[in-house]
Amino acid sequence: MVTQKSGKFFVGSIVVFLILFGIVKIILVTSLDAGKRAVTPASMTEEDVAERIKPDAEVTVGEVPVVVAAAAVDETETVGGGEQIVTQVCSMCHGSGMMSSPKLGNKADWAPRIEKGIDTLHTHAIVGFNMMPARGGKADLSDDDVKAAVDYMVSLVK
Repeated sequence: MVTQKSGKFFVGSIVVFLILFGIVKIILVTSLDAGKRAVTPASMTEEDVAERIKPDAEVTVGEVPVVVAAAAVDETETVGGGEQIVTQVCSMCHGSGMMSSPKLGNKADWAPRIEKGIDTLHTHAIVGFNMMPARGGKADLSDDDVKAAVDYMVSLVK
């Protein structure tokens, strides 16, 4: 039982829906366009940009300059004679015989290693051997620095 009233109601509902949809669409498009307007800064020079993006605060824990200065001194002192390198790097393990390393000045510990030859000792110290890390764990040592340290340790047992 379809009446003429129900058909007019249906068409009227669709028209009202389209009008409301159009109004909502216009409101949304207008509000979204308003957000697209960008404000350009007064100046785009490198200094002004750096000033605008710099952090609000900086946190310093401890005395950074003292730590940096100590690290710089350590780097310059490491390069040089074998004795300094042994004292600063190698003695940590070789001073106590840690991880079965030959102790400094102990002839019995060093004898089997010296029998293999100085070139073998140099190679093991540079590239690592068993528990011994390459370059004694200090990667910035040059080959000559490592060789000087090995030569010094061997001189202690001769």
